[in-house]
Amino acid sequence: MKGTNQPSKIAFVIGASSVGTLIEWYDFYIFGMLATILSKQFFPSDAGTAALLSTLAIFAAGFIVRPFGALVFGRLGDLIGRKHTFLLTLIIMGGSTFAIGLVPGYKTIGWLAPILVLILRLLQGLALGGEYGGAATYVAEHAPEGQRGFWTSWIQTTATLGLFLALGVIILIRSNQGVEKFSAEWGGWRYPFWVSILLVGVSVLIRMRMSESPMFTKLKSEGKTSANPLKESFGNKANFKMVLLALFGAVMGQGVVWYTGQFYAQSFIETVCKIDFIQSRNIMLVAILMATPCFVLFGWLSDKFGRKWIMLLGMFLAIVTYRPIYKEFLNITSASNKTQGIDTSATKVGPLMPLLDTKDKHKMYIKQVIDTVYLDGSVFKYTITDTLIGFNDLDVNSSINSMNPMLVKYKSIKPNVVVEKTMGSSASWNLIWLVFIQIVYVTMVYGPIAAFLVEMFPTKIRYTSMSLPYHIGNGVFGGLVPFLGTLIVEFTKSSNNPKGDVLAGLWYPIGVAAVCLIIGTIYLSNKIDKDVMD
Repeated sequence: MKGTNQPSKIAFVIGASSVGTLIEWYDFYIFGMLATILSKQFFPSDAGTAALLSTLAIFAAGFIVRPFGALVFGRLGDLIGRKHTFLLTLIIMGGSTFAIGLVPGYKTIGWLAPILVLILRLLQGLALGGEYGGAATYVAEHAPEGQRGFWTSWIQTTATLGLFLALGVIILIRSNQGVEKFSAEWGGWRYPFWVSILLVGVSVLIRMRMSESPMFTKLKSEGKTSANPLKESFGNKANFKMVLLALFGAVMGQGVVWYTGQFYAQSFIETVCKIDFIQSRNIMLVAILMATPCFVLFGWLSDKFGRKWIMLLGMFLAIVTYRPIYKEFLNITSASNKTQGIDTSATKVGPLMPLLDTKDKHKMYIKQVIDTVYLDGSVFKYTITDTLIGFNDLDVNSSINSMNPMLVKYKSIKPNVVVEKTMGSSASWNLIWLVFIQIVYVTMVYGPIAAFLVEMFPTKIRYTSMSLPYHIGNGVFGGLVPFLGTLIVEFTKSSNNPKGDVLAGLWYPIGVAAVCLIIGTIYLSNKIDKDVMD
């Protein structure tokens, strides 16, 4: 049975499937977009990097359970159908996301806060584990013969567009509220989570109008559906071999390229290059908007020339250019490399503001803000803070009130400089192009992957068989990129090099993509399966 050739019907199938999948990606990714704020809300305020790492670990937990969601919902999809299964995953995802926005912060309920968020994050991961395989399978089984790569590539755009939507909503709310109000315990950062319930409601209404996949309907009417999809998918030696080949020869590399190009890039620009919150997200928004059509382009090209070499070329380009790209991030945003010079007429040096600690008379806090403006329009804002302890030579332990004022001395015990950069137009566009290049790699590996996976497995166990390698490759190998990348950099820090090797985190995605490239080159076939009704 071939897919439908009616343009209006396939357009509705694409639209209905894509809207729901886009919303699920939006729900899943707003957590990562707000990681720095969530780390301060759901963990002790003085936890520092440990809080960020813990938040990234909770973020990663949602990825790690995605394969379990693939097993649970993949089995349901092969037993009861594609439509009802990914309708259920949408409701679970939307409810979990909305609930995250209702969890009180650490200051209110203590360690119960991160525990509740972790549970809800796990539910998100389970739901997404069942969503993608259902949507990709549903679209592929409707697609006309010879156009499967083109039509399924529209589903592939939803992950990036979901990220785009998440960024847009966050920027809109934060711009209207300002930093302090947005970051407060019950501030605007919660609104993107609450908005989810409205988006999910609209999508559920649309999906209820969808009919079942024609291939699954035919299979069910003939009584040929699988009685035990899990056993047939993974107990059958030949099929299990294809599952492993899909994972290690394609999806593993695709996963790390996706999350490096879109998540690690944003994290690096914000936390390492110190680009302002709004500008870092605007850079991502523009780059994503420019690159998104390439998903459809490479999906279409895969119908003409096969899936394999397009995906492997994207991995190869990522492997050889990631480190040069991220080095260029550092060069563009480094004050020492700015040749335009400082605009002395616009540069502002704020007053030094000392404040005596009312609880501990020994301590004094100081703060100074310096705005260094460059001739290219870039502004580097330095917020210098320090904690000083007072003493005199006669009695170090005496209180500051009993000291002879003429003998009081202060020594620094906690100096700190926070840098926030807003780049000028030229530098900003250079950053956008560097992110754009990475997202083009994403479109090369991700655009053809749905059609590639659908064609590897038989209809009666397709939902289960393709979902597991996809979500291990993306959820585990890909989803761990931000966490492991940050952790690897932490391991390179020492007393002699407190910042560590900021590029060391790239070795993880480069290494995984390289292994995948070798396996895929040797073992994958470039042949397109024109008839997937088998």
